[in-house]
Amino acid sequence: MISALLLLAAVAPANVDATVRSITKSSAYRAAAASIDANHDRWVEDIVAITQIPSPPFKEQARAKAFADMLKARGLEATIDAEGNVLALRRGTQPGPVVVVSAHLDTVFPEGTDVTVKREGTRLSAPGVGDDSSGLATMLALVDAMNAGKLRTRSDILFVGTVGEEGLGDLRGVRYLFNQGEYKGRIRAFFSLDGGGLDSMTTGGTGSKRYRVTFKGPGGHSYGAFGIVNPLASLAATVTELYKLDVPKDPKTTFSASVIGGGTSVNAIPESVWLEVDMRSESAAELDKLERQFLDIVPRTVAAENAARSTRAGSVTAEFKPIGARPAGSTPADAEIVRIAEAAHRAEGIKVSRETSSTDANEPMRLGIPAITMSRVVKSSGAHSPAEWVDTEKAPNVKLKRVLLTTILATAGVP
Repeated sequence: MISALLLLAAVAPANVDATVRSITKSSAYRAAAASIDANHDRWVEDIVAITQIPSPPFKEQARAKAFADMLKARGLEATIDAEGNVLALRRGTQPGPVVVVSAHLDTVFPEGTDVTVKREGTRLSAPGVGDDSSGLATMLALVDAMNAGKLRTRSDILFVGTVGEEGLGDLRGVRYLFNQGEYKGRIRAFFSLDGGGLDSMTTGGTGSKRYRVTFKGPGGHSYGAFGIVNPLASLAATVTELYKLDVPKDPKTTFSASVIGGGTSVNAIPESVWLEVDMRSESAAELDKLERQFLDIVPRTVAAENAARSTRAGSVTAEFKPIGARPAGSTPADAEIVRIAEAAHRAEGIKVSRETSSTDANEPMRLGIPAITMSRVVKSSGAHSPAEWVDTEKAPNVKLKRVLLTTILATAGVP
């Protein structure tokens, strides 16, 4: 982990503003920036094309193949690894440790969702049009720009379309990339293209823990067996007790009783019901504390139900199943990758703020590898909803892509 930090420091001079100026004044960079402007419409069409290839959770194969073909059309040798990630290496002048630029292939929407893009002026609307179809399209625009400017970097740049970033995917694609894939131990810096905005970037990773709890009981007729224990009562009490917990605002810590199910009929005491809970925090310590509190609530509500009603036909029990865990972490404010990104924003007259979120960057942050998440588009809203939209207005989005290009070039090093 420390070696990754040292490698990054070795290629990023102390005066990051001077580095950024030298890059942006070069004729190669100017040609690349001109390409971003000239190819704006192609970027919009790429967003539409990618969005309209369904990519449900754990079923990203069709989009992965199409995205690999798009990278191949740009002269890169794109492959799909064993986990389903798309990988395309742009070779530098000093092959070795690589800089990763990533966006995720998956969406939160189930199979059968209508992903037809609707246009209204510069606004594109469709499920997944922003998260993260726009990120994938922005990555392609950066490859186009580098090709147009014939830009070379010292470090190899690995462009990656990851699987499993959303929901129960639990960062499976980026976990595989760092811990099992062919580039394990070779990644020295990581960028995720996710989220929206021109004046913010993510340097902190919100950790999360998710559980499914199944409550079981003897069940029976709602009238004939009235008075026996009911697992649904334990579930309800668990939710009530959870929402009595006091969690800190700083570091931000949250919980949600999100999904429930079970039972067989309105006139039957259920034999089995289940609850899914999501817990998050910017702090690993606070997340662990919240998890312990939740795990303590369930046996108490089960015991209370067994004491409150008859157990003549059997008792209520509860089974825990972890269904997700994301590490909390951060990239320090004085890390070179952060300072470079801030300098690239300054060069465009933008004062950027540092934020915390849950993205693919969580995993390299956990490993101590410099990582940040930068915006894929300037304006967007409705992520994870059917009403999701992005605004493709040219000027601000061209500016954003220049910021991204400058940051990536300065991190990878320009000969």
